[in-house]
Amino acid sequence: MAVVIRLARHGAKKRPYYHIVVTDSRLARNSGNVLEVIGKYNPMLAKDSEDRIKLDADKAKAWMAKGARPSDRVYKFLANAGILAAKPHPVQTKKNQPSEKTQMKLKDKEAKLAKIAEEKASAEAAEKAESEKPVEAPAAEVPVAEEAPTEEKPAEEAPAETPVVEEAPAEESPAAE
Repeated sequence: MAVVIRLARHGAKKRPYYHIVVTDSRLARNSGNVLEVIGKYNPMLAKDSEDRIKLDADKAKAWMAKGARPSDRVYKFLANAGILAAKPHPVQTKKNQPSEKTQMKLKDKEAKLAKIAEEKASAEAAEKAESEKPVEAPAAEVPVAEEAPTEEKPAEEAPAETPVVEEAPAEESPAAE
């Protein structure tokens, strides 16, 4: 006879309550022909409630020693009670992960972002270093100021183009009035 430890449903409609029973595997779930009731399970209670699962560990160990096999749910109950070792989780398939090409693109993108972050950090450090040297900067700016007028001469040619830009706002102002 193949003996199993499984749940037998009791309770009202939409209000389940289970007995943890030892029975012949060939019998129906609620046949009533059980060898022994070893516990009770009330799924309506909170998961952290002590009354959710009441299980007689000694009876469960005795029946398992005689060859009874627990169902999946009862196995979890026994594993949580410390009677059995928890089943190992199966290794996830790799179908849920992106392809190798996509993974390489993601790694390259992360590397670029890290490089940009490093450049920003070095630029900020350089700006801080420049801001700490304002005492030396005024002395160095005087010669730069002398060189600046030579650069302004080519810039004088550019103002010829700017009056055209200035004329356009002049035309807009009478229209606005």
